[in-house]
Amino acid sequence: MHHVLNAGRKSGQIFLRLLYPVRCPFCDEIVPGFEKLVCDTCREELTPIKNYCMKCGKRVRQEEEYCSSCREIPHNFSRGRCLLPYEGKTRKSIYRFKYGKRQEYAKAYAQLMAEEMGDFIRSCGADALLPVPLHARRQQKRGYNQATLLAKALGSICGIPVCSHLIRRTKNTIPQKKLTFSQRQNNLKRAFKFTRNDVKLNTIIIIDDIYTTGSTIDAITRLCQEKGIENVYFLTIAGGK
Repeated sequence: MHHVLNAGRKSGQIFLRLLYPVRCPFCDEIVPGFEKLVCDTCREELTPIKNYCMKCGKRVRQEEEYCSSCREIPHNFSRGRCLLPYEGKTRKSIYRFKYGKRQEYAKAYAQLMAEEMGDFIRSCGADALLPVPLHARRQQKRGYNQATLLAKALGSICGIPVCSHLIRRTKNTIPQKKLTFSQRQNNLKRAFKFTRNDVKLNTIIIIDDIYTTGSTIDAITRLCQEKGIENVYFLTIAGGK
């Protein structure tokens, strides 16, 4: 009976893939076969960050321990990791994921993150994953929060609960990419708020799509530390300037 159920599930999955072909998140071409989420060409071309900043996980030169930003700016979070450099196909891929309704990309990103950064994720010993919230107006316009999709896909693979309603974005801040570092910090002052007071978490991993200066992660970390969450880590798909 168990084999029959498995076979039925398998043929159901194959039928779904024929009906709704999976597109590679990096080139947007249909992925052949029934198992893979990223095409072989893009998987070979991808360069997950191996030489990374020991604080924020952005790519650094082999001889460097910390990136120039982390050498100058003290961050509140414990440590973070970024899967890929924010460039080329990855930059375009994340743009489609956020603004092009390509919600299905979340599963492929999460799978890559679990493969490449599984040791780091396990070493954090996280009680929960915390996706960076979008303001309600922006989420309504977009139709979804890409960080929540990513957190749920990753949480499912790694067996870590997701707290997607723990923090609310109370200020509809202007997009960070248009601002300088000090403007980013001011932009995020009092931008987030806990939705409840009884937070019984000790260690969390914040999930977002891109890490640049760390202003958003720092703002959320400060809030978490005020609530007694001692260890705050983060994970993103990409790290860039």
